[in-house]
Amino acid sequence: MSAPAPGAAAPARRPRGLRRFAGPRPPRPERCELCGTDVSGDGHRHLVEVERRTLVCACPACAMLFDRPGAATGRFRAVPDRYLSDPAHRLDASAWDRLQIPVGVAFFFRNAALDRLVALYPSPAGATESELDPGLWQTVLEATPLAGMLSPDVEALLVHREDGRTGCHLVPIDVCYRLVGRMRLLWQGFDGGAEARAALREFFAEVERRARPLDGGQAAATVRTVSGGGVVRP
Repeated sequence: MSAPAPGAAAPARRPRGLRRFAGPRPPRPERCELCGTDVSGDGHRHLVEVERRTLVCACPACAMLFDRPGAATGRFRAVPDRYLSDPAHRLDASAWDRLQIPVGVAFFFRNAALDRLVALYPSPAGATESELDPGLWQTVLEATPLAGMLSPDVEALLVHREDGRTGCHLVPIDVCYRLVGRMRLLWQGFDGGAEARAALREFFAEVERRARPLDGGQAAATVRTVSGGGVVRP
């Protein structure tokens, strides 16, 4: 092999061994976990893998397969894009105290496999489950007709208490887990810190913007009774 000409730049050497992994790596694109399609943009959807209780990224075409009637009995369920608010809810400070949730945010969803309500709240460790006594479920479920409208596993009743006021919304379940991840990243100290509180305010402002208020006809059509912890729906 001939040597480089005098004054010529030597050819750059490629990193060898473990050194090639030392530099920053480009982010891996998000892909549909069913078909492998790139879903890096904002248009992709989520499915709930019911038995494992995990979220799965899906392209719109694959998600549509699980929006069809009868698909709710399979392994996956598509997360809908429904936001509702209940300005007339009756979840007051005394009801919140009985729930014994240590932070001002919680979400409740119905686990179809366990046939029971699950209550979670964000914490520095991620989503923390609250071991509710079944008798306390009634406190939440009777406070708002939104509880009777939840689709199991894929929608949640999201409640938030701040400055003596309580907000109550029906939201997609993936929105709640997104909030949990954000709080886990930002949480500092005992009360979360200023950055976490600002992120919470921004999050709930967006929920309020997207939510459609529950009207009287919807509320009247919802049966708000619980039998063994299960919501009876019309």
